[in-house]
Amino acid sequence: MNEQADPHAGVEGSGPDHGFDPAERLAERRDRNLDRDLQPAEHVAARTRMASDPRGEKPDYGDEQLVFAANNYLGLAQDDRVVRAAQEAAASVGTGAGASRLVTGDTGLHRALERDIADAKGTERALLFSSGYAANVGTITALDPDVIFSDELNHASIIDGCRLSGAETVVYDHCDPGSLADAMAARGTGGDSDEQSDADESWLVVTDSVFSMDGDVAPLAEICDVAERYGAWVMVDEAHATGLYDGGGIVQRDGLGDRIHVQMGTLSKALASQGGYVAGSEHLVEHLVNAARSFVFSTGLAPPAVGAAREALRIAREGEQCEHLWDNVEYLRDGLTSLGYEVLGETQILPVLVGSRDDAVALADRLRDFGIVAPAIRPPTVPEGTSRIRVAPMATHTTAALDRCLAAFETAGRERGLL
Repeated sequence: MNEQADPHAGVEGSGPDHGFDPAERLAERRDRNLDRDLQPAEHVAARTRMASDPRGEKPDYGDEQLVFAANNYLGLAQDDRVVRAAQEAAASVGTGAGASRLVTGDTGLHRALERDIADAKGTERALLFSSGYAANVGTITALDPDVIFSDELNHASIIDGCRLSGAETVVYDHCDPGSLADAMAARGTGGDSDEQSDADESWLVVTDSVFSMDGDVAPLAEICDVAERYGAWVMVDEAHATGLYDGGGIVQRDGLGDRIHVQMGTLSKALASQGGYVAGSEHLVEHLVNAARSFVFSTGLAPPAVGAAREALRIAREGEQCEHLWDNVEYLRDGLTSLGYEVLGETQILPVLVGSRDDAVALADRLRDFGIVAPAIRPPTVPEGTSRIRVAPMATHTTAALDRCLAAFETAGRERGLL
């Protein structure tokens, strides 16, 4: 084989680094103030000690701090019942699945959780993936649509799924059914589904239900109205909603299960575990089992994660933990608003709008001085001029913890001239 024909030819030469210079690339990110580091936490809980990035060394934990930055919304990651379920799964099934689900990595425990999810989501079947990211990428590529209509603020995993699918992707304005309708009208003729410009084309509308940086909710009923006029399928990412509405998500809250073809979500947020899922029809799940590469070529979800998620879902469906969360959300939102902050959204995610990048970073740093972990979210994650502190209370935060958070916001905000 000659060098031109061999895609790996020339890799072992003694010349330069063949265009790869991680130090230079890292320096470029630092120059643009885009670099980040890892800060280990001692526990996954409402309060924990944290350490500065130790690189390859052992973490050196500081004082205990209150965490208002996690997606562990129901505070179940250290719940005794959930921990016990993970331990029992490891003891009875194993610590790992050992193979992909299509080989020998499929167990009765996986099937039990899939039945529970399908019941909570009101669908015929559900399918577990190794992560929410894998679920989105694998599902979108397996559906192989001709055209995808995607909300402009969709999660990166949806964006990557659109790219990998090779479909024509049309981005519509955030949470704007009118923009979606205009985009579809530009591609078709409107009216009934058989009036599309090409009756053989498959169209897919994809949106988050709860958006993680704005805390707002997609107008799913109106999106379905538009999609149905053009015979398009609708796929909804319920990552930040799963488990918070009687065990279901926004789709269940709004009674839209019969209008949405693909319901996707994660086990790693309110359900305090790891993994993702897709819920839908029998035929959809069987197609994904055969065609979703991120499912076919990944080891099955580890049994302890499956056991933990199953117990967490049971607890979430009982309702008491969710009630605690929504009480804390209301208390904290009212308190921040009373202080004079603008709080966006309508969910358990409370984005405190600051404006400038420098103010947001300074506020987050000062909050950390008061023992409050709440990160600054800045461009390019959010638009210029909309930097914010993303506050995420948990069901397990006490009233004293919430008051301490509010006191820190008040003092730090006045020091910075934000109040």
